Amino acid sequence: MGLFQRQEYHEVMERLRETDPGIHWVDEGDRGSGYWAVTRHVHVKEVNRRADVFSSGHSGAQMRDLDPNRTVSGSARHPTLVDMDPPRHTRYRRLVNRGFTPRMIGLLEDYLQNRTDIILDNVVEQGHCDFVRDISAELPLQAVADVMGIPVEDRAKVCDWSNALIGRADPEFIKTREDILRAAAELFGYSHELQTERRSTPADDIITTLLAADVDGEALTEAEFDMLFLLLCVAGIETTRNAITWGMMAFFDFGDQWKKFISDPDRYMDTAVEEIVRWATPVLHFRRQALSDYEIGGVRIAAGDKVVFWHAAANRDPRAFEDPWRFDIERTPNDHVGFGGGGPHYCLGASLARMEIRLMFREIAGRMPDIRLDGEPDYLRSNFIAGVKHLPVAYSPSRPYSTVPLPRLGSAAGVSGTVGYGGHVERATS
Repeated sequence: MGLFQRQEYHEVMERLRETDPGIHWVDEGDRGSGYWAVTRHVHVKEVNRRADVFSSGHSGAQMRDLDPNRTVSGSARHPTLVDMDPPRHTRYRRLVNRGFTPRMIGLLEDYLQNRTDIILDNVVEQGHCDFVRDISAELPLQAVADVMGIPVEDRAKVCDWSNALIGRADPEFIKTREDILRAAAELFGYSHELQTERRSTPADDIITTLLAADVDGEALTEAEFDMLFLLLCVAGIETTRNAITWGMMAFFDFGDQWKKFISDPDRYMDTAVEEIVRWATPVLHFRRQALSDYEIGGVRIAAGDKVVFWHAAANRDPRAFEDPWRFDIERTPNDHVGFGGGGPHYCLGASLARMEIRLMFREIAGRMPDIRLDGEPDYLRSNFIAGVKHLPVAYSPSRPYSTVPLPRLGSAAGVSGTVGYGGHVERATS
């Protein structure tokens, strides 16, 4: 884990990728059964797209095998979408997709623009802030919470649970194994409360949609709903938060690109968003298990072998990207795998993430054009998420817009404030 927290993993990924054939066996010793590390762009995309050969459901999509006996609050573990294969994955994915249609994302834009304005209102007068806590973590939290219909007063709790579950190897978030179990139990307990509330009072949100839906003629069980709820919370908050943070850090490192971007944000926005996602690659890897013998890149993968494909390596592959170590907001083409390499597990929230990145960087360019690093970044201890926990920044103070919050999408009630990363209420209006 230290390799990742020290940000030294790119050097290791580069050695693996540039040593032919770019696919190498990794012996895990007593930590696991070993796996094939797939590092080149073309091969990562191939594994992603061949769900008929490379299974997520047999042993799970992360580095360690799923433990079928692991329980949380007495409930047997149920797989999330990332741990399923078609056709089961297809059926569940179709349900969740209903909350991320172009219509739903379009309805969110005005609300999220309003949220973006408020987020910056809360910090522009200070002249300095923790970019992660005060800016990049806020918008994804508001976006996901609104899609799911989570009340404003509960959003800080959801963010804390997400931090604990994704930062399970980081002592800032987790001290003991009991902390992980407690966070999961509290998240699932909250999921049960939402289910009960929405069954009695339906709303225009994904929770109500999922509860009203059925899979193969049967309603979702409580455990199935819990795992979908967990995935939407964690994936929706953590990945976009880190994409925005890494994007800002890239602009710090490549000042010419920031100068170009702030000169005309709309001109460069579309290609800049894709380059931010490529550069950030928030999800470092996923794992599969071969269902049959298969040859890829001249390497024979035997049935039963584990395969770990590294998005972080693929997105720096010189075979796919000219000058891959340069952050270039005009990069075209940009066939990155930051949202996955295609196939059934392509990121369902990609359109929402792109919108959030676009909204946030447009406002930062206009209101904090001289933003700069004001200390050392603090990285998450994780080999799964490329996370940044804290990023001190400074900028010239300015006056806030005093933005009036819009009502939550689908709600007749007014929004009383925005809840910050870590649980503080940033602004309260009536």
